[in-house]
Amino acid sequence: MQNFAQASGHSGQSLSGKLYRERLTPSLWTFAAAALVAPMASLVFVRMDAVVALVVGIGVAVAVIGLMAWLSPVVEVKDGWLFAGRARIDARFLGEPAPHSGEAARLQRGPGLNARSWHLIRGGIDGLVVIPITDPADATPFWVISTRTPDRLSAALRWAGAGDGKA
Repeated sequence: MQNFAQASGHSGQSLSGKLYRERLTPSLWTFAAAALVAPMASLVFVRMDAVVALVVGIGVAVAVIGLMAWLSPVVEVKDGWLFAGRARIDARFLGEPAPHSGEAARLQRGPGLNARSWHLIRGGIDGLVVIPITDPADATPFWVISTRTPDRLSAALRWAGAGDGKA
């Protein structure tokens, strides 16, 4: 997990730079399960040569784990924008973010999930932030984003919105 939050105070100037960044990598158990492809790949090549089988197995495991980490979506608040995976939205169109964890997050991901909202939900990540969209031209009422640190993401979103005179 990569997570960054700016710690300096806000003095009314326009915001620039990164306020928050988190890569939503899979859990360690998911990486361990993915590493099980190594012995499977090795078994395919063991009849050729044991050394080749070992090298192929290690290479496949490293490639699979590396791709899982590299292809994981990134949540970032930067230069007055919220980036979540491949989606982005200007912070001036964001309402008051609501951080959730534990049972409240489970309810937001399950029975309380609005079907019209935009979702970036990852299994194994407990926290969640629900962000209302205030743009009248946007039919999406909320963005629902998984995060390991819902309070920090909410604070960064409030901070980004403060640059537009909303705070």
